[in-house]
Amino acid sequence: GASDNAKVALEEQVPIINVSLGKAEWIANGLSQYGGKLLSTVTNQKHAQAALDTGADAFMVTGHEAAAHGGNVTSLVLVPSLSEAFPHVPIVAAGGFATGKSLHAALSLGADAVAMGSRMAVTQESPLAQTAKEAIVQATEQDTIYGQNFDGIPARVLRTTMAEQVMKNRPWFPVIAYRAFAAAQQVGIPLWQVLPGLLTQWDKMFTIAQFGAATDAIMAATVHGAVSYTHLT
Repeated sequence: GASDNAKVALEEQVPIINVSLGKAEWIANGLSQYGGKLLSTVTNQKHAQAALDTGADAFMVTGHEAAAHGGNVTSLVLVPSLSEAFPHVPIVAAGGFATGKSLHAALSLGADAVAMGSRMAVTQESPLAQTAKEAIVQATEQDTIYGQNFDGIPARVLRTTMAEQVMKNRPWFPVIAYRAFAAAQQVGIPLWQVLPGLLTQWDKMFTIAQFGAATDAIMAATVHGAVSYTHLT
């Protein structure tokens, strides 16, 4: 539904649209028609340059500390690095920023603003399920796991019994194949195009398969509150 959401945002002339994990020239073109700005999420200098080449006006610089899809480099290193490499591009720092102190630190590192996803997710106004909010608030700095097995892309998730099991071992090939076929059907990709990919582009198909499978788990936790949170020491 990402493309549909973007189309609606352009129709409503939303002033700023944040994009990631894809080419966004058509969104940049739509924004330019009414003076909107494109904020591209990046995790390294290569991504940042590619984002500029496709019309980005500013960067959401996402460090390793971030929930979900942060990069390999910490915010303490990444933010000043990109600030120096692209001095004329506004930077919104993401990854570990949740207080006035961390905002001050981000500005000192060269950022122009911060994104506070986890902090805003637990506000009263947030539509996140109450049990998910409570799990986030109760968590300590030790209660996250970083790995690729959850949705196929390196991500940070809350530490739960299920999360530890998922991150520990990759699914078997038949499971990945089944998930890849299911994901392909959801986005209208012919099944005959999936099989060659499983044989020749395993990493890409693994990402597609896991990302599709993770969608249901994310919806269950964030919308329906099915969070099995276990504090593990």
